[in-house]
Amino acid sequence: MKTVEIIGYKRANLGKAESKRLRGESFVPCVVYGGKEQIHFSAPMILFRDVVYTPDARFVELNIEGEIKKAILQDIQFHPVSEVILHADFLELFEDKPIKMSIPVVTEGTAPGVQTGGRLVMKMPRLNIKSLPKDMPESINVDISKLELSKTIKVGDLAPQKYDVLTSSLVSICSVDVPRALKSEDEEQENAENAETAENAETAENAGEKED
Repeated sequence: MKTVEIIGYKRANLGKAESKRLRGESFVPCVVYGGKEQIHFSAPMILFRDVVYTPDARFVELNIEGEIKKAILQDIQFHPVSEVILHADFLELFEDKPIKMSIPVVTEGTAPGVQTGGRLVMKMPRLNIKSLPKDMPESINVDISKLELSKTIKVGDLAPQKYDVLTSSLVSICSVDVPRALKSEDEEQENAENAETAENAETAENAGEKED
């Protein structure tokens, strides 16, 4: 998985006034925990661009005044109006400790159901994963080359990997839905067939009455 570097500076003051001052200077108040001690620091807001404003999952290398820590962004808070980053929490990574992350789903191949007029619908664009850092995938690849009309791929259909999928096995990842136009055509054909069957039955019944 790709790693983004964020440079940080330790914070001596942790009050609200200090946090407000940092945000005014385009810095984000942060904390990293999970190790021997929590470290409060601040980092330039612009460095969060490749971590926050991307659909991809990323590891983060924190360089806090020369102290290097590998981490993941665990939580982030935004201002409800301006969407300025208010605070960021990082979880320090250790090779022997499993972590949980939300990983994007990537489809592979072309669904036969799409080629016949269906529409591919992504119901779970991301899945929750638990694994050791070295086994954490950058994406979860789903083969849709055999996905027919009205069929679904569920979490339980995925092949076993070195990571655990925490999302329920019954949850649908993607499906090929039948468009309304195709449904109308099928309904018209079904109605026509039903009408033909009824007409044939009526003809046979009338013929039987004449014989009587």
